[in-house]
Amino acid sequence: MDRTLQLRWITGLALVAVALAALWLGGPVFQALVAAATLLMWAEWAAMLRLGLGIRRVGLLLLAGVMALTVIVPTPEALVALAGGAGLMGLFARSMKKGAGFWTASGLLYCGLPALALLWLRERPEGLAATIFVLVIVWAADIGAFFVGRSLRGPKLAPRISPAKTWSGAIGGIISAMVISAAMAAVYLPSGLGGWALNLASVAGALAVLSVLGDLFESGLKRHAGVKDSGRLLPGHGGVMDRLDGVVPVSVAGALLFWSTGWAG
Repeated sequence: MDRTLQLRWITGLALVAVALAALWLGGPVFQALVAAATLLMWAEWAAMLRLGLGIRRVGLLLLAGVMALTVIVPTPEALVALAGGAGLMGLFARSMKKGAGFWTASGLLYCGLPALALLWLRERPEGLAATIFVLVIVWAADIGAFFVGRSLRGPKLAPRISPAKTWSGAIGGIISAMVISAAMAAVYLPSGLGGWALNLASVAGALAVLSVLGDLFESGLKRHAGVKDSGRLLPGHGGVMDRLDGVVPVSVAGALLFWSTGWAG
């Protein structure tokens, strides 16, 4: 195993350990971790898209304020603040530089929406299990895609966006997410509800597809910006966005799923 791959695995395992510990503790610890990830993602987004220094700083203040709001107001109210702030900042940035308005507003939503989704989900009566379920889907899809893709290779998934990704890896990742989620459901759910494992496996498959699309979106964004990685903070991975690209769509879709079904209480 080469040094880069070793760094990737060590960093990945450390991040998973930190995420699970913060999830288990919940409350301020989990809020602090989510807030830190959100602000780092915005810093990387703004740097990649070469947004002005003033926009970067105001964006950090806006996201920090929204994260602080979640401590004292319900998540829907924080969501309104995020959407309103992103819209106003987009209009302001548009007046300063062509294209900046779109990238400013979309970046704030890209960073803020998954944060609010995860915080809301963790607060549900069954939030610990529900949030772990959502994150494990992303982790299983990533790991499955890595091993299956390296073993089978084959046709490229989207060569113009991400030359390294293959169809075999994407399908392997989706199947991995379905198998792992079904196993978790069968173990976690009370006796007699094991049939739910099949339902949750189907849900996991759909969310894993979103994880793949989130990965491709971030790859396309980096190609548009002309950079290899979103940052250099995480050894072997690049930036925070590189590590959380699949979490962004899956967390939002997962929160919507649990909200609409009431599965998390």
